[in-house]
Amino acid sequence: MGFAVFIHRPDSAYADEPARHYQFPKMYLSRVLPAVGGWVVYYEPTKVRGTRGYYAVAKLADVVKDGRADGRYLARIEPGTYLEFANPVPFVLEDGRAERGVSNAEGRPSGRAQSAVRPLSSDDFARIVSRGLTEDSLLLPRWNDAVDAGTANTFDETQDPFVFEQDRIRVETLTSRTLRDRVFRKIVLRAYDERCAVTGLKLINGGGRAEVEAAHIRPVEKGGPDIVANGVALSGTAHWMFDRGLIGFADNHEIMVSRQVNDRDGVETLLNRTGRLIVPVSSRDKPHPAFLRWHRDNVFKV
Repeated sequence: MGFAVFIHRPDSAYADEPARHYQFPKMYLSRVLPAVGGWVVYYEPTKVRGTRGYYAVAKLADVVKDGRADGRYLARIEPGTYLEFANPVPFVLEDGRAERGVSNAEGRPSGRAQSAVRPLSSDDFARIVSRGLTEDSLLLPRWNDAVDAGTANTFDETQDPFVFEQDRIRVETLTSRTLRDRVFRKIVLRAYDERCAVTGLKLINGGGRAEVEAAHIRPVEKGGPDIVANGVALSGTAHWMFDRGLIGFADNHEIMVSRQVNDRDGVETLLNRTGRLIVPVSSRDKPHPAFLRWHRDNVFKV
């Protein structure tokens, strides 16, 4: 099982859909193939405005020729494995670069750091994913939990069997539904400033927790990915109505109320006064029309 870094820009000329596939030229084929069956980390370069650095992880299912573009290939992502980080990881950390493999003998970034596709060591993968999914949210166990449990003098950090076991445990954890739900809630609520997109209310309970939920537009069990563009922050009542098709959203974010609602006037009083979803500022975080269309076609009751 190998690891790799895929550089992706929101304005890329390549036909990338990070949660589904990554398009690349033949020159990178030899770098991508060793990661098939393993995991890749997505990275936005520092030149991208508002860069997120290392921002997602996904399992690489296979590689095929792209029949729509000569000389290009598609690295296809295993469905349901793409996961955005709760905490995007910068290229440079307080103790050095997150990806140590791009440093030369003098400790400066090598030409490898500019490669759109590059192999990633298991140590660098562990460091990046750990930072992306732990810290303040404590979503994953620390990498040295086994050491803290009393084995500090038993193993050398560099021993391959110990590192392999850590990687195995970590990648198994990445497919955990509990983990993915917690990460999804965090990234969606952050994008929506913990505010219900339908009512406009931002309610915080006595424990400091936002009284709003992260709803998948296209459910995971129906092939929906765990990405912000497939999510919307909703209060409990709005979430209940959305899941049952009593409200839906147009591509222009207009809030649609089903004719099957028994108390239309009451429902309309819940809507914020614009009559449209209050969506994130960033275009990449706004509800994607493909997911909104799926909900209208399969769930919304006309």
